[in-house]
Amino acid sequence: MKKYVGIDLHSNNSMVVVSDEEDRVIFQKRMANDLKQIEQALAAHRDETVGVVVESTYN
Repeated sequence: MKKYVGIDLHSNNSMVVVSDEEDRVIFQKRMANDLKQIEQALAAHRDETVGVVVESTYN
C-alpha cells in the first residue's frame, strides 16, 4: 500500500498526517517541532511512503 505524508509546519508544532492511496487517514497527530519525535512517529510508515510534503509559512 502506498502512503503519503503531509506536515503542516507551525512555529512551535506541526500537524503530521499519513494517508493511503485511497485518501484514508492512517495517522494524524499534532506534534512538537522535534525531529526525533516526528521521525519516530513516521518510522512505522517508512517503507510504504512514496511522498512527503511540508507546508510552511512565516508571517
